[in-house]
Amino acid sequence: MGSCLSLTEASSLPSMDACDEPLCSPITFSDYRIEMRVHRVPGRLFLNGSSQVASLFCKQGNGTINQDAMLLWDNFCSKDDAVFCGVFDGHGPHGHLVAKKLRDSFPLKLIAQWNSINPNTTYSYRNFFNTSFDDFQHDSVAPTNIATLRQSFVRACKTMDSELRDQNQIDCSSSGSTAVILLKQGHDLVIANVGDSRAVLATQDRNGSLTAVQLTTDLKPDLPREAERIRICKGRVFALKSEPWISRVWLPNVNSPGLAMSRAFGDFCLKDFGIISVPDFSYHRLTHRDQFVVLATDGVWDVLSNQEVVSIVASTPRSSAARILVDAAVQAWKAKLPSSKVDDCSVVCLFLNSKSDLKPSTTNTDPSNDVEQSSPTLLRVEPEEKCQ
Repeated sequence: MGSCLSLTEASSLPSMDACDEPLCSPITFSDYRIEMRVHRVPGRLFLNGSSQVASLFCKQGNGTINQDAMLLWDNFCSKDDAVFCGVFDGHGPHGHLVAKKLRDSFPLKLIAQWNSINPNTTYSYRNFFNTSFDDFQHDSVAPTNIATLRQSFVRACKTMDSELRDQNQIDCSSSGSTAVILLKQGHDLVIANVGDSRAVLATQDRNGSLTAVQLTTDLKPDLPREAERIRICKGRVFALKSEPWISRVWLPNVNSPGLAMSRAFGDFCLKDFGIISVPDFSYHRLTHRDQFVVLATDGVWDVLSNQEVVSIVASTPRSSAARILVDAAVQAWKAKLPSSKVDDCSVVCLFLNSKSDLKPSTTNTDPSNDVEQSSPTLLRVEPEEKCQ
């Protein structure tokens, strides 16, 4: 909500269809060829729809363009028990292009970094498109490998941001995107978060009721550790009088751009002033009580609580869970914030068990229970440098 705001100038955004359209940015032929091949990978979904393990839905809000993107990649690297998924929330004049670039490129960056740290693996970024997908093999993501995987995510984020800075097809000076990315393999769940999208786990408590466990932290500028870094880097954090509930990041001497999150890809006008793309990283070992994970952009979380989201998903058929959740968020926007523009909403629901559908009776709908009942193992990554 209100991701980017300038008091000095207003940008005119071009019209564009919903986020389930193919990438249409002016990229190089080589990038285009790679990304078109990625789009044809079996088990990779980025359109509204569902599969055996997930439900996806993205809807444009009242803005002139949909800046969200989403991804579900089942059998990631041809591992039957590996799933990669994420949601990406763009902002600024070219945020929609940044979000789609992340959707298409970041998984490849992660593979490249994992391979560089683990040279004994049998796949690489170079042969990723020259080898049958059935030929890929890699070790199981076990807790002993979490530190290496964390390092791969950090390096992939750094490489992704550097590529956005160096390319000249998309102006990322005042445009960028958040990302919350999840990788599941077997019973291991790792999450990398850059920005204020969110991942929430639905798990059964001792009474058999479904409880929401927030797996990520919304990285907002008013968080003490985030605000301290920004201020050390000479950036400014304050809220406008017209919207005192939204803290924003501003340049030292200009009331621009007014970024409503403390970490993001792109936004290079603020990278010297405290905005970073270092991911907040967490790990969770799945148990039989864990039922599903919901990844969503802030358009959902701004108007629905964690427990409300879990209740909605648990009470609907799997194939339509993401769509029904987005519809509920849109209605909540109209009821709770009638004077505000409905934000873009994107949802990926990843189901963790083999049940065909969850029963509504297993859901605890008491809003007072919208708290973390059990904590995932948090492996927090602090930036190597205070300012990028």
